[in-house]
Amino acid sequence: MNKKYLLAGTGLVLAILAAFSFSPKQAVESQAVAPVAMHTVTDAMGRKVSLPLKPQRIIALGEFDLDALLALGIEPVGTSNGRGQQTAPNYLQTLAAKVPSVGAFAQPTMDKVIAAQPDLIITSTINDEQILNQLQKIAPTVVSIKNGTEWKAAFSQFASYLNRDAEAKAFLKQYQERADQLQGKLAAHQNETVSIVRWNPKGPGYMFKDAFASLVIRDLQLARPKSQMQPGVAHSHPLSLEALDQIDADWLFLGTLSPEGEAANMLKTVKNSPAFAQLNAVKQNHVVVIDGSLWTSAGGPLAALAILNDVEKSLLSPKASLAKL
Repeated sequence: MNKKYLLAGTGLVLAILAAFSFSPKQAVESQAVAPVAMHTVTDAMGRKVSLPLKPQRIIALGEFDLDALLALGIEPVGTSNGRGQQTAPNYLQTLAAKVPSVGAFAQPTMDKVIAAQPDLIITSTINDEQILNQLQKIAPTVVSIKNGTEWKAAFSQFASYLNRDAEAKAFLKQYQERADQLQGKLAAHQNETVSIVRWNPKGPGYMFKDAFASLVIRDLQLARPKSQMQPGVAHSHPLSLEALDQIDADWLFLGTLSPEGEAANMLKTVKNSPAFAQLNAVKQNHVVVIDGSLWTSAGGPLAALAILNDVEKSLLSPKASLAKL
């Protein structure tokens, strides 16, 4: 009997020891983080990049990237300033009010990027290999746009990186319906021309025919002046006051990247000049003050909708906004 109890007791002790031996390991295994599902994409620079299927903390290093993310219903954990600005682009400041800046336009501050703890970085403004390599060490980094890509195609490609193809398709359908509806309202203006001008510190430059805002205007079947139909996605060199006739049209949409600064001050001075007063658009009170960061940058889907709103308010209202100059 003593031997029997001894064996039973020994078995119990061994069982308890076994339980304590294996429990910690099992607890660690049960708490282990499941591996993140990834997929491989080819970005706009032809780089193969492995991205998380469902990223949770995205940094947008570019105006287009911030715009596209917000259009898809995603709020990034960081973004870069708009070009020529100390904040996100003017037209996105309300939607991006809670998104912290991680650096200037195309110049991210690496410490701020690291502090944001991203699991994905998307950029439309950086193609420098050295900077991209630095970013890649922080989180998977994808270049979203190839220069010159039409905004709708760029948005669709952007959404595919995030597995949001259906959302992008729905947004583009909404945009097209809005553009078609507005085109019908603008039937009386179909023979009128629209000039799109960014006033720079050295003078005005008009947007070429393939620039972002030019494409939105084309969706409305509105014409651009013949003098502004050069191919390209950028803007012309600054014009002198003697060449202001090149920015004239039935409607002049005119603005600066920032509402304050050298360019804005120069525009306020020039508007009182005889050369400016001679423009047909000025005589007709068809000068519309625009947000240059919206109309004359690499816009995205939300910018496109905002331009439609600007056109509707301007061409269908009795007065343009020359008084705001």
